[in-house]
Amino acid sequence: MKKIIALILALVMVMSMTACSGGGASAGSDFSKMNVTCVVPYDAGGGTDAVMRGLADAAKDSFKAITVENRSGAGGATGMLYGANAKNDGSIITMVTVELTTLEAMGNNAGLTYSQFKPIMMVNSAASAITVKADDDRFNTLEDFIEYSKSNEVQVGNSGIGAIWHLAAAGLAKVAGTEFKHVGYDGANGAITDLLGGHIDAVAVSYAEVNSFVQSGDLKVLAVMANDRLEAIPDVPTAKECGYDAVLGTWRGLAVPASTPDETVAKLYEIFSNAANSDAFKEFMTNTNNVIDIMDGASFNALIADQLEMYTGLVADLGLKVG
Repeated sequence: MKKIIALILALVMVMSMTACSGGGASAGSDFSKMNVTCVVPYDAGGGTDAVMRGLADAAKDSFKAITVENRSGAGGATGMLYGANAKNDGSIITMVTVELTTLEAMGNNAGLTYSQFKPIMMVNSAASAITVKADDDRFNTLEDFIEYSKSNEVQVGNSGIGAIWHLAAAGLAKVAGTEFKHVGYDGANGAITDLLGGHIDAVAVSYAEVNSFVQSGDLKVLAVMANDRLEAIPDVPTAKECGYDAVLGTWRGLAVPASTPDETVAKLYEIFSNAANSDAFKEFMTNTNNVIDIMDGASFNALIADQLEMYTGLVADLGLKVG
């Protein structure tokens, strides 16, 4: 009888130890022993890619290894869907962007919804900058650009149809009483490359994404769609100052599948918020003209829900819903 009791007690202890040590949730709590992949849903070279790589570099000491993987396509839906359906142990982290809401509002989301994610934190935000070639004498002000578009076709590149830079340009056109021909790319980098080559007339991406070409004298910014002028380009007016009440831009943050345990998310928030507040990341963001804008997971989730409602209304007003 004693042997049976002892055997039962031993079995209970083994089962308890297995329960404590098994599964993705608890295994994921020690990230120093884990290889982590950060998914960017756009091509390499764009603003989202740059911010993710800068943050990953600042957080690298907290993981066994951390890598950034670009999975572009469908205006960001391809990469975000991959991340939403990944393992829930924290080993796959997705940099979600405002397109998580705009694509759903457009009906062009391939089944992607924000409810498939559990947000970790918001990292950064940026306003649209209407940018053209520096030697394009047709456009020296935003007013020039708008007036020209009323009697001529103007091709404006963006990071994907239904993506924020598409909606930003469409929103400006609506306010200004004009129309643009929208040209979509899988990320801002392709749009900027075509602008430099003279294949399109303008882009509506963030200033951070065109900064190096503005500094080199290849491009010029006509206006930014922000409430206030940007510190990096104080001489460039806002669209509102030019008479067009359009304030639109993006945000970027980290998220994991919705089924990820809360303790895993909390640990990831601790790691990445420390990285985002590090001197190295602050210096990187300053040097790349990106704005650090940190928000915790709960607040970020509330923002996403609010913006889905806002963009659903904007898409309806613009007649852009595709499904």
